[in-house]
Amino acid sequence: MILITGASRGIGKYLLEKFIDKGEWVSGTYLSTEPEKKLQSFYHDVEIYTESSIQKWIDSVCHVDPKIILLNCAGMNFNAMAHKADIENWEETIITNLIGTFKVIYSVLPLMRKNNYGRIINFGSVVAKMGVPGTSAYAASKSGLWGMTRAIAVENANKGITINTINLGYFDIGMIDEVPESYREKIKANIPCGRFGNPEQILNTVNYIIENDYLNGSEIDLNGGLV
Repeated sequence: MILITGASRGIGKYLLEKFIDKGEWVSGTYLSTEPEKKLQSFYHDVEIYTESSIQKWIDSVCHVDPKIILLNCAGMNFNAMAHKADIENWEETIITNLIGTFKVIYSVLPLMRKNNYGRIINFGSVVAKMGVPGTSAYAASKSGLWGMTRAIAVENANKGITINTINLGYFDIGMIDEVPESYREKIKANIPCGRFGNPEQILNTVNYIIENDYLNGSEIDLNGGLV
């Protein structure tokens, strides 16, 4: 069973559609963005920062297949210089990207441990390593995933469960759509390979992690050479 948070747009939607095409059992979450009508049966309305909402989703779908794969794609962005930041928006970014991600993991871990199998993949960001002005909330939320991933990995490795983080660079999908075209060209000029990544490269990396049971507690930098 493949569970995907934040699956109604961007990377989450792309992955959901690709796994559906492969004939996998897939269930995705949405909140503010309504899914397409043709895909609605694959979605649940879930607040990933609310435990009861998450548990209702898990209980309704995870009886289908005891082997659970969780892809944590849900997230939000907030841009502001630290000294000008709106504290509520800053906190909301942490709650969604980090605490919400943990709450979903917390909800599936008992099932994974019971079945001696689990794959958890979190999506971090190159932004957290680069030091980009205006991204203190987003960078903090994504940095937090690394330490959390490592701790959960060592706690559950003897139960057939792996958890890893993919630190994404800039891709032709997702939040890049919010960036003005003029600034996109500046970003592209700083990428050593000279281009944005394509979504298929994300899918290939996800499949590699799922299939490799000795890769655990790790970070994969998928960013075209950015440091």
